[in-house]
Amino acid sequence: MSAELTSPAAKPADDRIRCDACPVMCYIRPGQAGACDRYANRDGELIRVDPHIVLERVVEAGGNVVPFSANADAWDGRVVGEPTTFVTAIGAGTTYPDYKPAPFIVASAVEGVDMVTVVTEGIFSYCGVKVKIDTDRHLGPERAIVRASGEPVGHVTTGEYGSQMLSLGGVHHLTGGSKKEGRVTCDTLLALCNGQAVELAIDEGSTVTVQAGRPPVVNGQLEQRMRVGCGSATIGMFAKQWEGFVDEVVVVDDHITGILSEHQAGKLLGIPDTGIKIRGRRSTPGRYFQVAEPGTGWGGTNISDPLSILLPFDPKVARPELTMLMTSTTGEHSAYYVLDEALRPVEAEMPDQLRRSVELIRENCEPALSTVLFMAGAGGSLRSGVTENPVRLTRSVKDTLTLVTCGGAPTYVWPGGGITFMVDVTRVPENAFGYVPTPALVAPIEFTLKLEDYERLGGHMAEVRRLSDVRGLSPERRSVQPRRDNPWPLGPTDPRRLAG
Repeated sequence: MSAELTSPAAKPADDRIRCDACPVMCYIRPGQAGACDRYANRDGELIRVDPHIVLERVVEAGGNVVPFSANADAWDGRVVGEPTTFVTAIGAGTTYPDYKPAPFIVASAVEGVDMVTVVTEGIFSYCGVKVKIDTDRHLGPERAIVRASGEPVGHVTTGEYGSQMLSLGGVHHLTGGSKKEGRVTCDTLLALCNGQAVELAIDEGSTVTVQAGRPPVVNGQLEQRMRVGCGSATIGMFAKQWEGFVDEVVVVDDHITGILSEHQAGKLLGIPDTGIKIRGRRSTPGRYFQVAEPGTGWGGTNISDPLSILLPFDPKVARPELTMLMTSTTGEHSAYYVLDEALRPVEAEMPDQLRRSVELIRENCEPALSTVLFMAGAGGSLRSGVTENPVRLTRSVKDTLTLVTCGGAPTYVWPGGGITFMVDVTRVPENAFGYVPTPALVAPIEFTLKLEDYERLGGHMAEVRRLSDVRGLSPERRSVQPRRDNPWPLGPTDPRRLAG
C-alpha cells in the first residue's frame, strides 16, 4: 500500500500530505499514490494521477465525426474552439468533502446560447451493473447467487428472450457483507465497467466469463449466437420453409417448444396432423412448456437426445415413412428422422432443403454479446457540488432541463425520486471508472444545462469558468474524440431534445 490510512486525529510526518478526495483520507508520502491509485503526492502537492479527459470533435469533409480512439494523441497545448470541445468528468476529481463545489463548472456558447456543464467524479456506494448475456444456455435459476473469486457479488434475475440477466454489486454487497466480499465486489464492478473480462460462477448453475461488447463464454464454450426466438416463434417465422418438404417439425426450447402440425402457422398452411405426442405442459395448440429441465443442451434444456422429449406417436394418425425435423432455436442442434414400421423415429440424412432452413435459422440469430450497464444513484453530496439546493437539480433533470451524461456518453435516467442513471460502459471512453477502498466505485458524471437555468436552481455561479480558458482547466489534460454513435452532449441548444 503506497499510502497510510489513518484516523482524522492522526498527524502526518512533515513529508506527507493528506488527501481529502474521499472518506479514506490517506496520508501520502512524496512520489507515492493513495490507496485508490488516483491521487499522488508530487513534491508536496496533491495531484490527480490520471489526465483529465476532454472530448474534442474532429469533423471530416462531409460532416462525419471521427470516433474516439484509445490511442488518441496527448493534448498539444492548443486552445480548442467552441462548441467542439466537451469537458468530461474523467480525471476531474471529486466533490468530497461534500461542501465543495464541483471540480469544474464550465460555460460555453452553443448556437448563441450560454450553456454550462458541471463536472465531477462521483463516489458511488449505491451502484452496480446490470449484465445482459446473450445465450440460449441455462446459466442458473433466478435469485441464484453469482460469485467472483468465491465471494457473493450479485444474483441472477430474469431470462429475457434469448438473454440471461444478472444484477451485480449494490450497496449490500459493497458494504453489507464481509470486508473481502466488499473488496471483491468492488474489483468485479471496476473490471466490468472498464471493459475487462471477469469470470463469474453461479450457484446451481454455470461458470460464465463476461466482457462488455464481447461474446460470453459459458462453461468454457464461446457463445456464437443468441436464439432467433422461442420454439413457437421459430415455427411462425419459418413454417413456409418447411411446407412440402417435411411432415413434422419440432423446435426444442427451454421455454416454449413448438410443434408445426399443431401450431396455428401449420394449420393455416394446411399441414395435416402427424400423431406426434410430446412431454411437457401444453399451453396453446403447438406450444409446450416444461418439456425438459433447463440446461446447456438442445434449446437451453438439459437434453442431448431430442427424442427424449417425445412420447410414442399415435398409431391412429401416424404412418411409416413420416418425416420429422428437430432443431433448436439457434440451429446449433438439428436432426432429421423417418418413422419406421413400428412408428419409431430413425435418424436419416437431412435433405438439402431442410439443411438450408436450419442454416436460415442460424443466419437470423444475432451474434451473442455481453452487455454491461453501469447503474448508480447520484446522491445528495454529489448534487451539492452542483447547487446549494440539491433537490432543484433533481427536478431539473426530471423536467429534462438538465442533461446527464457519463464521460460524455448518453445515460438513461430512471423515473421516480433521485437521479438514478444507467450507461452502457462500451460508450464511455476507456478506463473511465475508478474506485476508493471504502469500498465504492468512482464514475464520471456531467450535468449540462442553460446558464440561466443553472443560476435559477442556485448553482455555484462564482465557480463558473469559460471553456475558452482551457489552460486553466487542468495541468494535465488529454483530448480524445467522441464515439461516432454517441449524441454530442452540447448538440442541440435545448437539452430537452437530447433527453430522448
